[in-house]
Amino acid sequence: MKKLFALLVIICMAGSLSAQDLNARVQVLSPKIATTNKRIFQALETAMKDFLNGRKWSVDQIGPNEKIDCNFLLNVTQWDGNSSFSGELQVQSIRPIFNSTYTSTVFSINDKDVDFTYTEGQTLDYNNTNFINNLTSIMAYYAYIILGFDYDSFSRYGGTAYFANAQNVVVNAQTSGFKGWKAFDSNNFNRYWLSENLSNKTYIPLRGFIYDYHRKGLDLMVDNADMARKNIDGILPILTQLDRTRVGATLPTLFFTAKEDELVGIYSGAPQAEKQAAFNILMQADPSNGPKYQALQKN
Repeated sequence: MKKLFALLVIICMAGSLSAQDLNARVQVLSPKIATTNKRIFQALETAMKDFLNGRKWSVDQIGPNEKIDCNFLLNVTQWDGNSSFSGELQVQSIRPIFNSTYTSTVFSINDKDVDFTYTEGQTLDYNNTNFINNLTSIMAYYAYIILGFDYDSFSRYGGTAYFANAQNVVVNAQTSGFKGWKAFDSNNFNRYWLSENLSNKTYIPLRGFIYDYHRKGLDLMVDNADMARKNIDGILPILTQLDRTRVGATLPTLFFTAKEDELVGIYSGAPQAEKQAAFNILMQADPSNGPKYQALQKN
């Protein structure tokens, strides 16, 4: 009986260890902080990593080889020497491409409104019903955003439930007094507007594009590059329909931040006529990155 009980415990532990969703790499930097004792930043890094990787964020059972690779880089720019921190958080998630070793950046952002309190050894608490701590709310928010983008890239609008969870984090945090959770914080480019865009019908075409681009484009690239590129040709005009002048137009900007170099790479080997057509569309859709797209003008 004791052996059976021990076996059941081991099985349960193995299941819990493999049930988490994120493979988050966390780095905390503090080059502007004048202190020789960096132990607090190392403790913070470990606490963030454990929080992100130790929780179950999705409703699905995700195997160890299916975890979502993502990066969290916190650059601490201010610290009061005690428990108050301010800085910027770079978050990036990547997705594997079928039958290849290539990974595609799906989401990338630099959040400049990261203010929080933390003491060494503190338990990082979070729940979905109310605001507890700004650091855990920010991490939970981006965990849901990462899942949403990943699910959207594998199933059309598959990330809707996770984007709704992220929106719930925003609602709970709006009365906290911390920046980044309200419409007019940080020049209209923040967590509030990203969640708003992801639930706004205006940007539904972009979410559909993300699915077609990955599943009917990148995932076919190894087996049939010409067909994959032709499929992307067919949906590329959708990008010209996105209103980037709208207040809080965060999602289109982040899409091009993640994909601008990849789009150039996709078309760099295309026939000249196809390359020129892609260039014309990308210049219209994303003129701010025009210098990068100029590479498509070269033979």
